[in-house]
Amino acid sequence: MDGDFDAYAFGKDKRIRSLIAAAKQSSEQGRQQEAEKLLRQAEMEAPRHPLVLNEIAMRMFVENNISGARLLLEQIVKTAPAYPDIWFSLAAVLRKLDLIDEALDALEQSLAINPHNITALLEKGALEELLDKPRAAAMSYRNALQMIPPGFTPPPWMVPQLDHARLAVDANARALETYIAEGLAHVRARHADEPLHRFDQCVDIMLQKRRAFRQQPTFMYFPELPTIEFYDRAQFPWLDRIEAATDDIRAELLDVLSDGSGVLDPYVSHADTLEVDRWRALNNSRRWGVYSLWREGVAFPEHIKRCPRTVAALRDRPAWDVPGNGSTALFSILDAKSHIPPHTGPVNTRLVVHLPLIVPPGCRFRVGGQEREWQPGKAFVFDDSINHEARNDSDLPRAVLIFDIWNPHLTTAERELSRALTMRIGEYYGTMSNSQGMLAPQR
Repeated sequence: MDGDFDAYAFGKDKRIRSLIAAAKQSSEQGRQQEAEKLLRQAEMEAPRHPLVLNEIAMRMFVENNISGARLLLEQIVKTAPAYPDIWFSLAAVLRKLDLIDEALDALEQSLAINPHNITALLEKGALEELLDKPRAAAMSYRNALQMIPPGFTPPPWMVPQLDHARLAVDANARALETYIAEGLAHVRARHADEPLHRFDQCVDIMLQKRRAFRQQPTFMYFPELPTIEFYDRAQFPWLDRIEAATDDIRAELLDVLSDGSGVLDPYVSHADTLEVDRWRALNNSRRWGVYSLWREGVAFPEHIKRCPRTVAALRDRPAWDVPGNGSTALFSILDAKSHIPPHTGPVNTRLVVHLPLIVPPGCRFRVGGQEREWQPGKAFVFDDSINHEARNDSDLPRAVLIFDIWNPHLTTAERELSRALTMRIGEYYGTMSNSQGMLAPQR
């Protein structure tokens, strides 16, 4: 194999893709002769196309020429790495050779290109089980099951895989339920005389024992909290002190920005997640840049030292203090002609505050069915577990100070228990920070 796959015209690529897809559909429906005819047509039109070579490699695999299939597939992905089906085929070959870690790596490459492939997610779970990682496997299986569209009729070969996935997810939920109960028993005991029914519902929803129908946080739904898009400003009298410091806060931000955009970090930095498609335009880009004082509970001492008046103004806020996940306080800079797509936050136990600092005309912010313009020095509080998005249609950057606070409708006991619950789940999955992707972009 000494050719360059880039020599294929994109028009022919579309034609070959359609032939291969049609052949697979015919094969799944039992029309093998038709499938073979379509594959022969593709091979005749483009014998060196990556997808044609992938079919040749899988034919070798079926004929038990495993080493030959591996060699061919590894050559293909070196020169044509953008085909998820080829990475999936390589994963199957590597699994056959009992190279499970390598197979999982190949499968991750496939999912990085097409994160919505149910078959690949099911196979990922199976590989994680072989690696004795049942909790990771359960998460992969859960992702696969959540991808199934309404009314979907799986092909016969997929039915036992889906049944196994459901059993694994259920078993993990029972194990997690026990783990949570044991870990939170001492916290519950301190509040035994208080009503905890909302917290109990929260745990049941986390474990998928009941559904949530209100806000749509990506991680934790806490029942019976009001669905309020923008909160009444009068509920947060301490905001007066922060607004009074707007000029000082803006001055510190301008001093930071005088060092150039390199001082900012991209807010979105996904390597390989199910959200990568939504955030592709902003991923690893300073078009949405941030200068963090605290982020997901981690302090940035040099930044804090550089912005003392901002830090002083924030001192009395009721920070959403969940170790490993909060609180967060940062300057958010949205570049000109940029759009933060619709999304929801991870939890409804917190609210998010914006203090606008630099707002050129043409900047808009929507939460649920309400849209507002930022007004410099006028803070507002919103529930980011409700679908929201931001736009800067101007020719200049927009700058906002953002920080999170506890939802004021939680009792002291509920705050403590939800904090402990979040930490316990992070411990269960082996991470205290950004547990299983819980903290997707919020602003």
